[in-house]
Amino acid sequence: MIKTKVPSLVGTLHIPGDKSISHRAVMFGAIANGKTTINNFLAGDDCLSTIDCFRKMGVTIEQNDDHVEIEGQGIEKLNEPSDILNVGNSGTTTRLILGLLAGCDFHACLIGDDSIAKRPMGRVTIPLKDMGIQIDGRSNGTLTPLSIRGGNVKPTQYISKVASAQVKSAILLAGLHADGVTSVTEPHKSRDHSERMLRAFGADVKEDGLTVSIEGKQPLMGTNIQVPGDISSAAFFLVAGAIVPNSNITLKNVGVNPTRTGILDVLHMMGANINITNERLENFEPVADINITTSELKGIEIGGDLIPRLIDEIPIIALMATQAKGVTVIKDAAELKVKETNRIDTVVSQLIKLGADITATDDGMIINGTTKLTGDHVDSFHDHRIGMMLSIAGCICEGELTLQNDEAISVSYPNFFHHLNSLIN
Repeated sequence: MIKTKVPSLVGTLHIPGDKSISHRAVMFGAIANGKTTINNFLAGDDCLSTIDCFRKMGVTIEQNDDHVEIEGQGIEKLNEPSDILNVGNSGTTTRLILGLLAGCDFHACLIGDDSIAKRPMGRVTIPLKDMGIQIDGRSNGTLTPLSIRGGNVKPTQYISKVASAQVKSAILLAGLHADGVTSVTEPHKSRDHSERMLRAFGADVKEDGLTVSIEGKQPLMGTNIQVPGDISSAAFFLVAGAIVPNSNITLKNVGVNPTRTGILDVLHMMGANINITNERLENFEPVADINITTSELKGIEIGGDLIPRLIDEIPIIALMATQAKGVTVIKDAAELKVKETNRIDTVVSQLIKLGADITATDDGMIINGTTKLTGDHVDSFHDHRIGMMLSIAGCICEGELTLQNDEAISVSYPNFFHHLNSLIN
């Protein structure tokens, strides 16, 4: 992909469905009793991997673009897969499906791509082993390929060292199989899509501060799910609207779950011209329309409790910081090191190529603005969020930006370039 500076970005977009919610809608529909219909499903590579895994376990799933219909017969009707479950590039598929398989009395093997093979699965497999599940694989069952044989699940009261929705969700889903109450306590509140969606499927989920608990043996009932637009995908156009001159962008039907809206807080803190309207609830999830226009931005410090609410948006926030007056410090974000790439090193190395004044730290980065960026050859390193960040950078670069491995963007935003080009004036 070759990108050059644009004069402005103007228009209205309907952001594709939320990736996290699309994953969960398929998984919960597959183990529920009765039919589940999903609208605005994200038909990206990651979510299609989830569909493929459940089809291999005998679940009837019909998918037509962003519309999905699932004939669920309950978790006890899942079949032992005759083939390996390939999770592709999806960490969410890997970790959550391990929790779902915990109570299934059969054997399954999970494998993914080269990136998944490097990502830490011990944060899920270790507590699942403590719940009585047999899991093996590389490095004592902490790296894929992984082998799991479910069975009798013991309830647990797990205290997590990291605020991770994937860890929390995997343990709660395993707890659905157990006799008794399973709970997870986090150091900070992570995104709560699983809790909200379990309620939409009829489950009773309790919350007490930073602890979430679920009673085992609850059946899920099929339902209709309207997936909101993914705020992590919206973030790229929110930042574009703020940093590209003469821009005015409206994003419709975006999920504004408070565990995910750290990017909106950062935009407000940096002085962006942002307006949120038409707020409402759909399937227990808050949704709204968001408008943003070109803004004068200022550097800020980002850390602490805010980080779990914007961890996936840090690459695009780093780009925005290059166009903000003063210093922006991002800290407490060591979790970036175990994403599709080490996003601290990748963001810093690629923005330096464009002329940014940015320095990596052990748990984040320091960005000095305002900096004029200049086009160069850059690489997504097969990380979808790095690819989208660099594509937005190309809109403000002097000269030509050439992006390698731009196909990675299809993981979460298949029509990203079509949407971006539609806004160029």
